[in-house]
Amino acid sequence: MEKAELIFVPSPGIGHLVATLEFAKRLVDRDDRILITVLVMKLPFTTFVDAYTKSFTASQSRIQVIDLPEVEPPSSELLNESIEYYITLFIDSQLPHVRNIVSDIVSSRSSSGSVRVTGLVVDFFCLPMIDVASELRLPSYIFLTSNAGFLGLMLYLPTRHDQISTVFEPSDSELSIPGFVNPVPVSVLPLALIHKLGCSSYIKLAQRFKDVNGIIVNTFSELEPYAVNSFSCSSLNPPVYTVGPVLELKGQPNPDLDEDRCKKILKWLDDQPESSVAFLCFGSGGSFGPAQVKEIATGLEQSEYKFLWSLRVSPPNNEVPVIDYSTNDDVFPEGFMERIRGRGMICGWAPQVEVLSHKAIGGFVSHCGWNSILESLWYGVPIATWPQYAEQQLNAFRMVKELGLAVEMKLDSKVGDLVMAEEIARAVRCVMDGKSEVRKKVKEMSKISRKSLMDGGSSFISIRKFIDLNF
Repeated sequence: MEKAELIFVPSPGIGHLVATLEFAKRLVDRDDRILITVLVMKLPFTTFVDAYTKSFTASQSRIQVIDLPEVEPPSSELLNESIEYYITLFIDSQLPHVRNIVSDIVSSRSSSGSVRVTGLVVDFFCLPMIDVASELRLPSYIFLTSNAGFLGLMLYLPTRHDQISTVFEPSDSELSIPGFVNPVPVSVLPLALIHKLGCSSYIKLAQRFKDVNGIIVNTFSELEPYAVNSFSCSSLNPPVYTVGPVLELKGQPNPDLDEDRCKKILKWLDDQPESSVAFLCFGSGGSFGPAQVKEIATGLEQSEYKFLWSLRVSPPNNEVPVIDYSTNDDVFPEGFMERIRGRGMICGWAPQVEVLSHKAIGGFVSHCGWNSILESLWYGVPIATWPQYAEQQLNAFRMVKELGLAVEMKLDSKVGDLVMAEEIARAVRCVMDGKSEVRKKVKEMSKISRKSLMDGGSSFISIRKFIDLNF
């Protein structure tokens, strides 16, 4: 039986790598003929990737991981100027290594005769790699770890750039973007688009979207029907395959994993009534200055709800955030820790998937990363939106204004702006309302998300179509 091999190139971020490996696992589970090779590039500050990939591949005989050679990273000063530009430069430096490795794989498989390389699947930031596929006459695909709304933005950017070749301005009028029912305010676009280097990086990537043979999106058609249908009806776009939700239900790996702390958090939740706890967590990159921490603390106290708060505090001078401030009273209002004793728990790292799946959790104040949104929908936990960076503002806008599946706290986050305690308290009360329409819709979408992956479900069928393409 001839085998077919797909080669994946994920972006160098743990969230992207986890989603890629989970999708790879889904493919090999669906068809015994499929082999997967994943080319992994590592940034200097993601030192725990090796342990994760080794653990993953130990149980996957048909998925192999190849580490790309280390390269000199761009200047760290670029991280503060434009992380998108930093990442694109880093990935560009890996292009010769990807070309050599993919060429060697294709050559060796051709010699053996029993395996045929049928495509190169690249992450959003890795789009320059499709030139390698073209050189080797391989089909190329994008695996988009974000949603159909973000896809609509990327398909829109080249058209806008042809008409107006400048960065976006906050004063620009609202935009009509494919896949969106409502006009989109510039204020909810990725922050990079209002900066020259970041906008340039996005445009260069967006211009390559129509050069691929298909776009695989981590969503399901019932979640974003308007967007998915609008792309399907256009012959100008590559075929779109909705394959989500692609989730790691054991939780993403974390270098700060502490089993004792994890057990302490879950034991505390075990002692709380069902749907009584608000969970606040802002992703691996979310942190707040002391002034904002005090506002959050005051807002939680005013809300009168129980809470679990995963807190990162930003020290002065943009140093590496200190994770666990749960025992440091200095960052909280005077007497706060004593007043919330028994009603709230504050931690650094939290096992997000295990927390969201716990019966005690009733609401989620989130940064609106797409993985976090999919996890919250999977477990039927409504979100109050507090986006921080990347495309999270656009995700928040979609969830609130387009889909009606989240409570609005913030849609656009401006650096330096404080969210006041009263606003936080209001959002917590809203997201914890047991009779709200948002909660009902999220519970229903939870059931639909699971059905989409079952035999006959929309994502199940879409994955089958993608597999059939490669045989």
